[in-house]
This record gives sequence, C-alpha cells and structure tokens, in this order.
Amino acid sequence: MKVLFVLTSHAELGDTGKKTGFWVEEFAAPYYVMADAGVAVTLASPAGGAPPVDPSSEAPGAQTEATERYNGDQDLQNKLMNTTRLSDIKADDYDAVFYPGGHGPLWDLTNSEESIKLIEAFAKQQKPVAAVCHAPAVFAKVKNEQGESFVKGKNVTGFTNSEEEAVNLTDVVPFLVEEKLQELGGNYSKVADWQPHIVRDGLLITGQNPASSEGVAEELLKLLKK
Repeated sequence: MKVLFVLTSHAELGDTGKKTGFWVEEFAAPYYVMADAGVAVTLASPAGGAPPVDPSSEAPGAQTEATERYNGDQDLQNKLMNTTRLSDIKADDYDAVFYPGGHGPLWDLTNSEESIKLIEAFAKQQKPVAAVCHAPAVFAKVKNEQGESFVKGKNVTGFTNSEEEAVNLTDVVPFLVEEKLQELGGNYSKVADWQPHIVRDGLLITGQNPASSEGVAEELLKLLKK
C-alpha cells in the first residue's frame, strides 16, 4: 500500500512576523501509524524540499510519544528534508492521500491548483482522502464531479472557532476552518476543545485537532485494509 502525505510550504503567519508551517504531531503520529503497518509513505509539498515546521508544535507542551519518536528519528527527518514537488505527483500512483494540519495550509494548499486537482483525482478514482485540524481547509476550492463543493452534504470536522480563539489567531488567519466547512455545505460537527474527534463519511476522513491525528490515520488504515 502507498499513501501520499501532502505538507505545506507556507512559513509566514499572516502579517504577524511570526513563523508557521505544519504541526509536528499531526505529521508524526499518522506517519508512524502508516509506517508501522508497512505502508509506503511518500512526502510531498507545493515547493518540494523541506516544509516549514510550526515552531509552536515544537514547544514542550506540544510533545507527545509520536513527536518524541520523530525528534530522535534521523531517517524520517532526512526524508522530510526532501519532499517531492506537488506538481510531480499523480494520484494514480497512490492508494490514499493524507493532509497534516498546522496553519500553513490555510495560505498555500487551500489555493494550490496542484493540490485541488490532486484531491479531485483521488475522489474520482474512489480513493480515500484524509485531513486533520486546519488541513480540511484544503477542500475549500475542491469540486465534486457535479461541480459542487467536495464537502457539500458530507459529514466533516476541523479546527473549531473556539480553538482558534484559544490560540489568539482568529484575526490572523485568512478564514476560520469551522465557518468555511459550514459555508461549503458540509455537515460540520465538533466536540469540546482539544478533545479527539474523528469523522468518516465514505472515503473522506477528517479530524478536529492535533489530538485527532492518530485516530484519523487509524481510520484511514482501516479503509485501506478493506
């Protein structure tokens, strides 16, 4: 089995002068779920090379068993330094696609033509698509075969308005994930802030926040094993 992970290449947190990128836990936990099950994982990003890491995800309070494993995994860190450029990726070569979150995707992957076409190709080929936390934002401009929003009528979740407020970035982000998914016609659901919440609707799997990342990957693995 082959799974594609698509990471952000965007490093600037709006006009704050601060840095952003992908959230380590949301990459590491799903990666190890896949790798430990023998799944071949390919890493890609819009610009290729090393995707930026959100510095907040490296703070002591954000560490988990998966991030500690990642911190000591030189092979994976070397692999991460050399992600494939998204324009060189074809859905035909993979069994599923997974998007880790972090604030970065709100700016680049949401608007990336390569990413939009890639998700549409996975959907058309009836292959699983998964995204966690801020990453469900990547569906904002994706269309289904009827030309409507990819998430219209689907059960979805993603980073909540109150979670965004808790990290003081409501006025920094280009849009709020919860509001965007609702605006697109998704059947959005959530649980208490920072608690795991995984939603699967057919071949689409979404997770609310960092704590949901491992569960999203486990659901994806179940689908792949069917």
